[in-house]
Amino acid sequence: MAFQHGIRVQEQATSVTAPITGTAGLQVVVGTAPINLADDPYAVTNKPILVNNWGEAVSKLGYSEEKDENDHYLYSLCASMYASFKLFNVAPVIFINVLDPQKHKKNNEENTYPVEKMEATVPITGILPNTVSVKKGDDETPLEADTDYLLSFNDDGHLVITLIAGGGGEKAESLKVSSTSIDPSVVKANDIIGTTSGSDESGFEVIRQVYPKFGMTPGQLIAPGWSHIPDVGVVLNAKTQEINGYFSCEGYVDIDSTASGCTVYTDVKQYKENAGTTGSHVMALWPCVVSGSIKFWYSAVMAALTAYLDANNDDVPNLSPSNKTLGITGTVLADAKYTENADGTGGTWDKEVLLDQQQANVVNSFGVTTAFNNNGWRTWGNRSAAYPASTDPKDMWFCVRRFFSWWGNSFMLSYANKVDDPSNRRLIEDVVDAENIRGNAYVAQDKCAAARIELVPSENPVTNLIDGKLQFHQHLAPYVPAEDILNLLEFDPDALVSALTGG
Repeated sequence: MAFQHGIRVQEQATSVTAPITGTAGLQVVVGTAPINLADDPYAVTNKPILVNNWGEAVSKLGYSEEKDENDHYLYSLCASMYASFKLFNVAPVIFINVLDPQKHKKNNEENTYPVEKMEATVPITGILPNTVSVKKGDDETPLEADTDYLLSFNDDGHLVITLIAGGGGEKAESLKVSSTSIDPSVVKANDIIGTTSGSDESGFEVIRQVYPKFGMTPGQLIAPGWSHIPDVGVVLNAKTQEINGYFSCEGYVDIDSTASGCTVYTDVKQYKENAGTTGSHVMALWPCVVSGSIKFWYSAVMAALTAYLDANNDDVPNLSPSNKTLGITGTVLADAKYTENADGTGGTWDKEVLLDQQQANVVNSFGVTTAFNNNGWRTWGNRSAAYPASTDPKDMWFCVRRFFSWWGNSFMLSYANKVDDPSNRRLIEDVVDAENIRGNAYVAQDKCAAARIELVPSENPVTNLIDGKLQFHQHLAPYVPAEDILNLLEFDPDALVSALTGG
């Protein structure tokens, strides 16, 4: 180190802000990732991958902003990565990638690429590094990886071949390259839905592995880019219940807003019902949302927002995600296209959806949540997809439904160690006292109006007691949203007369 005398400064790169963490709204996201960019492309298919920050997401699953024909993320998990770690900076998230590099792939034609400054770029995305074969362009002499060249990817996801000084290709003017790429277009809805074959599970079936592997219960289930397909949405709703046989969670289902789907707000009810999106454990969403030049299926952003809301609320899911600022710049149909301005100052989306509050309320009346601009873009809608068919407050209010699922999961996790203990008075008192203390704490924090538990003798007949069965009865009253606030204005003629006459 050089000798120093005097005063000096040194700059370093800005530190990445640590995400806000919470597990009540733990997102489980099923879809596809650019796994060729991952550290181990062959070890992340149909497995739950726990991610705590942006860097982990990129290294474990890869990230690409490549778009499909409708300007959506080509790899659907990337939308949730961006929404969770860039828009809201909330963690953790569990991703389930269904893209299989052994099955969803395509061969790339062998081509010759020029070498400049010891580097050649192959302008093809999705290339699996272990499938790359490189030869010198002039005499087709085979070159060896890590001896003659190194592989990397640039920001566009294109393969970069860097020749090693002293290697066999050092003086090559061109390289002949063949390779295989992953192909997300081959992935179908059935891959998301998944199957179970022996010990092998895929798609939604992998959700079962989340609790045994990580000790965390899913809070939210989404499949952005896929849930607008009716078959996927119906199965997603089913998978929110009886996870591992006992747990439950909630999910978000997008309503199709492509040209073949719902393009007008008045048709939302018909498309929601035709898609079978009527479950109490899911919220239906319409249309898509955009942030600058990036378009999202609404579920990716709503799930990240909900997780962020929970994490900032002591990890308690009692707040409604409605009327919250989204960090978006507009709402559009699913097949909207983005056009950059000629002067490079941003761009515009076609097929905008510009609802006012009255129109947004019509969408809400169908049991569907939307978004509109009210001094900033906001979510708008409190009801689960079960509304209006169900008006049970436990099922129609989405935040109440989430509170019940969360409380039930917490109860099972807290007292699982009591199973097979003697069913005596001490066990009963332990459960009742602990739960009532917990409930009173949440009531004191205004997280709910009531939360008390008891063991009712009439609900525990002797036949059940001698059969080893105990039944507790818990009363929960989470607050419902103040959805309709009315101020009645009345003209006061007496006050006017008094003011004018001095009476």
